[in-house]
Amino acid sequence: MLLATGFWLIRTKRREAHRRAMTAAFYTSVLFLLSYLAYHFQVGSVRFTGQGWIRTVYFAILISHTILAAVIVPLVLVTLARARGARFDAHKRLARITLPLWLYVSATGVVVYWMLYRL
Repeated sequence: MLLATGFWLIRTKRREAHRRAMTAAFYTSVLFLLSYLAYHFQVGSVRFTGQGWIRTVYFAILISHTILAAVIVPLVLVTLARARGARFDAHKRLARITLPLWLYVSATGVVVYWMLYRL
């Protein structure tokens, strides 16, 4: 929600509100990553028990999520650094790549969780 709000805010030229929303998105992501790592450090890995076609779907989503989750970290850091450095043209160019990938990683993380623990 913070990413979508930040996008809407910049499209409506509300730069300061955009900055706050994206900063909140960043810190929310950092807190999530820390809690995710702490949880898996204690619990270990959890096996997916689904069978048949759903197993293929799960692993396709998980693999794309995992790869892009690793890619998104430096993209977000560089995108934010460019904004903080007032390099807004460079920020905007990279943000056009970063935002959809960050949204995908966020959404597929929820899907992976749902499939693993709720399906």
